[in-house]
Amino acid sequence: MAASGEVKDIHTNESTKTLLKNEALYEYMLNTMVYPRENEHLRELRLITEQHDYGFMLSPPDEEQLLSLLLKVMGARNTIEVGVFTGGSVLATALAIPDDGKIVAIDVSREYFDIGRPVIEKAGVAHKVDFREGPALNILDNLLADEGNEGKYDFAFVDADKGNYGNYHEQLLRLVRVGGVLAYDNTLWGGSVALPDDTPLTEGDREIRAAFRAFNAKIAADARVEAVQVPVADGITLCRRVV
Repeated sequence: MAASGEVKDIHTNESTKTLLKNEALYEYMLNTMVYPRENEHLRELRLITEQHDYGFMLSPPDEEQLLSLLLKVMGARNTIEVGVFTGGSVLATALAIPDDGKIVAIDVSREYFDIGRPVIEKAGVAHKVDFREGPALNILDNLLADEGNEGKYDFAFVDADKGNYGNYHEQLLRLVRVGGVLAYDNTLWGGSVALPDDTPLTEGDREIRAAFRAFNAKIAADARVEAVQVPVADGITLCRRVV
């Protein structure tokens, strides 16, 4: 809460998307391990996106670094991304998977993706990106209508409308192979999931907090996945499909 008593949004362009409470420690991590290894095209897209009114929606570079490493360790080839924005995590994925890999990138609008598309093309990985515009639930249903897509994908990343995470989970569990990984972004929502119910929050943040508390409980009880919640960026939940 601001000193004036005004309740502020958890995420803005003025806030740092990290759960670390020590800004100096976060800067140390970025300057020591992240920025020196950041791909030049990822850096270019990050700097472009930071100028946007909704720049805070971009996955921070330490998160992209983590996901890139995970994709390489897995040997992932076919992936799905639900929620694209300007394409930062799409670019990170495209750079991590083999040249014949494919990303089905889904967003309700391509307006923001078109901001990042020229950088993705400059990076030489645009041929890996299959962008599909429209509501993700419908597009995922269309994928599932083809039996050949069940278990086809190695990895899925979700950073979209928070109230539908549970629905996306059910669809993606059929599309991602056994042993594959589903990654869900923002699942700690600025730490608000652990705050008392009477904590002053904006109406929007309160709704998202409730959605994530329900989703986190769902994943914790889901025997179909082996899950871990990582306090990187705004909280990433990683689920390995086991059945």
